[in-house]
Amino acid sequence: MIENLLTYDAELFLYLNNLGSERWDGFWHIVTEKWSSIPIYVILLYLVHRHYGWKGTLVVIVSVALMITATDQLANLFKYGIERPRPCRVEALQAQMRPLVEGVGCGRFGFFSAHAASSMAAAVFLGLALRKDYRYLPFILLFWAVIVAYSRIYLGVHYPLDIITGMFFGGILGWLFFKLNLWGQQRFNAS
Repeated sequence: MIENLLTYDAELFLYLNNLGSERWDGFWHIVTEKWSSIPIYVILLYLVHRHYGWKGTLVVIVSVALMITATDQLANLFKYGIERPRPCRVEALQAQMRPLVEGVGCGRFGFFSAHAASSMAAAVFLGLALRKDYRYLPFILLFWAVIVAYSRIYLGVHYPLDIITGMFFGGILGWLFFKLNLWGQQRFNAS
């Protein structure tokens, strides 16, 4: 059963990875770079400040910092606990997949995607935190998280199952830290 699932995962990876073309490589390389999301986070920080004020924004920043740390550490736990080689490390796939985009590294292991987990966690957390003031923001943020996650397949460093698992854990952690943020907002604003 697991072998069949991994075979389908590799086949879906090859299909999705080969949808790419050199014309789009630069775009997807920018999307996958963590630093390229800074403008989005600056805008979101501004919206958080408008909604929560200075005290509440501090609680949100602490919650998000803890959440991103949790997603990264959980991804590392799975990555080195399972030790599934990234597709760019599997010789049988290298001849069939697109070559790595210049400047994209291929780590050893990749289950599950920290990029997918972190972006989904941020999308869920901030979408829930700001949904009362910005009705469509959760959908925009979820779309952004899916785009970031797909970039990892496009670039050949993660399988679809890595992405789906990362998004699943990211969504759960985003919701849990949103609840933690609500508790923190009540405690911090009560004092």
